[in-house]
Amino acid sequence: MSTQELAPAPGSPGPVDVEQAEAALVEHYPRLVRIAYLVLPPSLGRNRRVLTAHALVQRSLPRRRVSGGAGVVPGARGAAEDAVDPGYAYVRGEVLRQALVAGLPLRRRALPRRAQFPPLLPQVWGLRLFPRAGGADELALDQSLSALSGAGRAAYVLRGLERQGDPEVLRVLAAAGVEDPRAALAEADGVRAPGGFGGAVLLESAEFDPCSLQARPTDLMRRRQHGKAALAAAAAVVVCGTLLGLPADGWGRNGAAAPSYARNPAAEAALDPEGLKRVGAAGRQISSRTDFSVWPVRGDLTDDAALLRRALAVWARPGPAVRASATPGTPPGPPMGSPQLLFAGRVDAANVVLFFDGLRVVRYAEPAGSTGGAALDFARTDGADAVGSAALVVSRAAGNVRYLTAPWVREAAVLDLLLPDKEPRVLARDAHGVTEPLPSPATAPGCTRWSALQVRDETGTRLLTDLGELVPARLTSGPPGRPADVTGGAARAEWARVACQLPAMFSRGVRSVNSWAYAAQRLPEGAGRAQWLCARAETWRGTGSRALALFLGPGTTGPAAVAGRSDGSPACGAREPRVLAGAVWQAKGGQWYALAAGTEDFASLTLSGGVKERSEGPLLAVKAAPGSRADLSGTLRDGTRVRSLR
Repeated sequence: MSTQELAPAPGSPGPVDVEQAEAALVEHYPRLVRIAYLVLPPSLGRNRRVLTAHALVQRSLPRRRVSGGAGVVPGARGAAEDAVDPGYAYVRGEVLRQALVAGLPLRRRALPRRAQFPPLLPQVWGLRLFPRAGGADELALDQSLSALSGAGRAAYVLRGLERQGDPEVLRVLAAAGVEDPRAALAEADGVRAPGGFGGAVLLESAEFDPCSLQARPTDLMRRRQHGKAALAAAAAVVVCGTLLGLPADGWGRNGAAAPSYARNPAAEAALDPEGLKRVGAAGRQISSRTDFSVWPVRGDLTDDAALLRRALAVWARPGPAVRASATPGTPPGPPMGSPQLLFAGRVDAANVVLFFDGLRVVRYAEPAGSTGGAALDFARTDGADAVGSAALVVSRAAGNVRYLTAPWVREAAVLDLLLPDKEPRVLARDAHGVTEPLPSPATAPGCTRWSALQVRDETGTRLLTDLGELVPARLTSGPPGRPADVTGGAARAEWARVACQLPAMFSRGVRSVNSWAYAAQRLPEGAGRAQWLCARAETWRGTGSRALALFLGPGTTGPAAVAGRSDGSPACGAREPRVLAGAVWQAKGGQWYALAAGTEDFASLTLSGGVKERSEGPLLAVKAAPGSRADLSGTLRDGTRVRSLR
């Protein structure tokens, strides 16, 4: 649990603004969907429960803004009210109310409510989605919950998952429209589930997680029959619509590009395949730079003028059928002049072209033998050095990824970050520098393994990983001022506990991620020593960094737990190499403790709010009641007061 969950409770909210509710919905979306899924009646079936749970949460925002904005002053809090963020309390109440309505039967004389209908959005065609199967305990709990009424399930979830006391459960149920909250609470009392107080451990398991899903096909025979019946009726409409939608000269020689928008000589010159810059094999020896600008042109389609012309035209004016993406901070506009051609070749049944214009790497891909279904990806790469330009993603298909390695890479290998003692496996590369496929963690459904790319050049060995972008991110370990490549056993063992938190860095334009063990703490009751880690992701654009404070208890083998997170903060970086974070921890004897740790430059730490304590030095451990909330801050040796990472 993060120190944000120990934050002091604000007052009971007045009117909740749209922005405040939206922020709470986005931050707590997985938890809100889990609540809706548990309260919805099991008779809906798991597929419809999943989609309905997402739909209920997505339409739980207030309908209008609150006048006055920040001027709204919270009213006084009642003694029985829960200490949660007002925005979260509002959205959670709306989710409960809609989930309870969705479980009501349709009656002839009563007008149906919106929540009783199947959701309009989201929709999934051709697949059935459902959470991962659990064990015998989860199955028993699911069967017990199915025997309760909707109000009884809501009471059980509020008590077990939200860890609320009975007075607060009664208040929230009444606010959600339950006619007899005490009867609902009595129903919940009859459920006896393993896994801790109120079955909380089981309620937080993958069995009841509608955000981590498995997919299976629908009835294929029935779908085929419906498809044949609709094909004849739709054929004429499809043909007419296609003819009407084509440009005057059809697909033409520019493939999936939209119609031309200008007749500018300079712009047209940039789209001429003959004007592409092509670096030879000796370009690196005569250049003072070592980056993408000295990559020699490679691939077996570098002389295919038609392919290069289509790629340049789609880059300049992508049509509506082109799937385009760009990392944050990357301008997706047309080339500013004739770009450099890095690669053109066939990879995994697709024709792939890679360009570099000094600021961006651009990837164009189309199915081999077709100009439809084109894709266009942009990635910012300004300021790349020899390590930052060591590899590019050239293909991502069937859960695998292939890299195009730099000409100075002497050897490429793959290693599993979760198995630090296993030796890397050498990756085969073809004559153009394209690696054999390796599993991509960016498309993997879980974190059972994490394949990373290890490259070796004349200066050393580097570790790179796929975070869902064109340029793999570099992984390092050590204090922010002097990070080192992940090569030794200790660094690899540390990354084995951090790797499963890397999905928080996906698709942010990440250039590098550094992991750093900034503190070690001896736990109460002789439980051993815990480690505090900080993982910081730096981006190509210089802004938008993300820092995670992680807690690693003794004797655990899974990934480290997130204790704090900050976006855009200099903490844990080269400018401010300091971190402060806290977490709650339960000893084997059952006692809960509030723990906190900072870097060595903290002179004292202070907890206020639900837990009050002050300690000298950068470490703190104090007994705490279950569900206690507190605010953590620290004082540096120069007297500066610093809040915890959040």
